[in-house]
Order: sequence, then structure tokens, then C-alpha cells
Amino acid sequence: MFDKEAIKAQTLCFIENSTDRNTTLLEISKMLKNEVYHYDWVGFYLFDAAKDGLFLGPYTGASTDHTFIPTGKGVCGQVAQHKQPMVVQDVNAIENYLSCSINVQSEIVVPVLKDGKFVAELDIDSHSPAPFTTNDTELLEFICQKLSVLF
Repeated sequence: MFDKEAIKAQTLCFIENSTDRNTTLLEISKMLKNEVYHYDWVGFYLFDAAKDGLFLGPYTGASTDHTFIPTGKGVCGQVAQHKQPMVVQDVNAIENYLSCSINVQSEIVVPVLKDGKFVAELDIDSHSPAPFTTNDTELLEFICQKLSVLF
């Protein structure tokens, strides 16, 4: 279990004191990975409308080959396309899944919307099977909603 309210408060502190968006995103990704035991990779993908895809932004965890993801491809690309969070409790059940590591068993991706437009997303991989609950979804939606001021 994790302290949702403490993480929310720390997120607000990072955002209020932000002088650089990427630094703030990195600090939030580090905090989430450290505070939530089942978050093994935490990162942000930033939308590039001209290229119709996502570029890897600040992250914490193992390196990834997925530095660009076209809209619609994989879980991240589907979230970019539909602007809705996606919780995948078993990545093996997703036909369109882009695997970052053989250790990843589940994933949650939440969009960051600015005035209703998709601008980025928060992507979390877990090595645990089916760990995500409504607490995760509520926390991550709160964080992404607050982060919209940085875009």
C-alpha cells in the first residue's frame, strides 16, 4: 500500500516550485517509483503533433528502445489516440503490446490533457501481476491533471 495523500502533496509541491518542466517530470517519476512498490518503470511520453507520435521524456527505470511511439501503436499509442487512461493487468493479453522488457507483467498509462488536448502521458510498468487498483488510477489521474499547467 502507498500513501496517496502524501504523494499528492509532494506532487503539488514539485509543480508549484517548478522552474523546468523536464526536471519536474523527472522528480515526479523518481518519487512515484520510490513510493509505490509495484511501479518498476515510471516515465513520461510527450506528444509531437507534427510527427503524430510520442517521444520519450523524463523517466526512472531501465533504459528502453521505445524512444518514439506512433499514435495508435501499443498501449501508449492507444492512450494518445483515445485520450483515456488504460490499465493493463496482463500485458500478454494485449495483441498490440510493445514490450519494453520480458519482466513487465502489467502497465498503466494516463493522459495529460491541456484544455482537452492530448499533450503527454504518464506510463508505468510493473513486474507484478495485476497490481493496479482504483487507488493507482485515482492518484495518477490527479497527478496528470495537475501537470497540465506545465504544458
